[in-house]
Amino acid sequence: MDTPLEEADISRIVEMAWEDRTPFEAIESIYGLNESEVIQLMRKTIKRSSFRLWRKRVSGRTTKHQKLRPAGVTRAYCPTQYKHR
Repeated sequence: MDTPLEEADISRIVEMAWEDRTPFEAIESIYGLNESEVIQLMRKTIKRSSFRLWRKRVSGRTTKHQKLRPAGVTRAYCPTQYKHR
């Protein structure tokens, strides 16, 4: 990425990376960071133990990669995730 990210952007990218249903392609379309750049950002932003847990969690997860998702799934989050209370 050519332009530096603001603190709020980094926080949102970390949040999106932790979310199970948000694919890396969504992060790339919004922030311009590909999967390897997101991995680098996560490595330097979160604690080492948290990074290890995150990598274990997302490695091979079909929902984190658009090409591995079933064709009918087009959303990036659960329909009930952002309901107003």
